[in-house]
Amino acid sequence: QVQLVESGGGLVQPGGSLRLSCEASGRSLSMFAMDWYRQAPGKQRELVAAITIIGRTNYADFVKGRFTISRDNAKNTVYLQMNKLIPEDTAVYYCNGRHVTGGDYWGQGTQVTVSS
Repeated sequence: QVQLVESGGGLVQPGGSLRLSCEASGRSLSMFAMDWYRQAPGKQRELVAAITIIGRTNYADFVKGRFTISRDNAKNTVYLQMNKLIPEDTAVYYCNGRHVTGGDYWGQGTQVTVSS
């Protein structure tokens, strides 16, 4: 079993930056593919960014060039650096971990609000 806890959300002005963290406990993250999702009010949850066990990354078109996903296995943490934020980025952001042998885990989410 693994527990994922997101942090780093908050209120930021358009054009600003935030860094989200997803810290794992209970198991090492080194054998997990990790994703960041988001869900805005009234909308479906959508994939934002993904990082494989070996560090390959993939991004949704709407965040390419603005967001960066990374992982630090020594700290058992995955990050999402978000730059050039726009109001449309307002959502609850969730991290998701998928172990190589099976198992799918979610954090509780962290709110990101982009507003002037």
